[in-house]
Amino acid sequence: MIRNYEVYLMDEKGEGAKTVNLHLSVLSGFCKFLMKEGLLASNPVRLVSRPKQEKRLPVFYREDAMKAYFERTKGVLEYGKYEDQLQRMILGLLYGTGIRRSELISLNRNSVDFARRVLRVRGKGDKMREIPLLPSLCDEILLYLQSQDSLKCADKAPEAPLLQTPKGGRLYPVFVDRQVKAALGGVEGISGRKSPHVLRHTLATELLDEGTDLNSIKELLGHSSLAATQVYTHNSIERLQSVYKSAHPRAKNDGNHGD
Repeated sequence: MIRNYEVYLMDEKGEGAKTVNLHLSVLSGFCKFLMKEGLLASNPVRLVSRPKQEKRLPVFYREDAMKAYFERTKGVLEYGKYEDQLQRMILGLLYGTGIRRSELISLNRNSVDFARRVLRVRGKGDKMREIPLLPSLCDEILLYLQSQDSLKCADKAPEAPLLQTPKGGRLYPVFVDRQVKAALGGVEGISGRKSPHVLRHTLATELLDEGTDLNSIKELLGHSSLAATQVYTHNSIERLQSVYKSAHPRAKNDGNHGD
């Protein structure tokens, strides 16, 4: 019956592998519940083979598009409103360090070591790592904190959130997502999904294109294994193939040496 349902989803409903696997996961969870209640001896879903999902390549933004955003907003941290300064700082930290959204939200004021120019980040599995900060990003953080300190509701304690809402609270996921979408919405050359994770992909792709070794990128992103980092090599290979086809002499002649 479960196999027939799987075939029905794929052939008649035209659902993809991801959706079919979600359906089977829900059924499996229900069967586990029935087993706990003593109504089912075993989980029949475990005997059904699941369709393989194609690995999706990470989406990333063009480097010149990101440069255009930061160039356009470079005066915000000194002369803009706090809301605009906060938005710029969210983008600056996500793109400048490659941290996850959850890691950004969890940053405290004492997470930044200005003397050593490093950011201490608590990642998945409660693991701590240090990320180097560019001098320009350190300067931007200081400018932002000066503006934050001028808020009556700002929490200035070392354990207080590094990034605070206009009401002095810690950021939350939906708030960060909205800020990223609003910031990148009008930037020429940026289309498709606008999310904190795409900024993370963008930094990783750019570092790889510049010759940074995979192990260094792995440590920067806080990946537990090199396999999670290797997915970015596919983007670089696609770029290389594009350049190869447009510039290589033989490619121009459809593989013929010519005269």
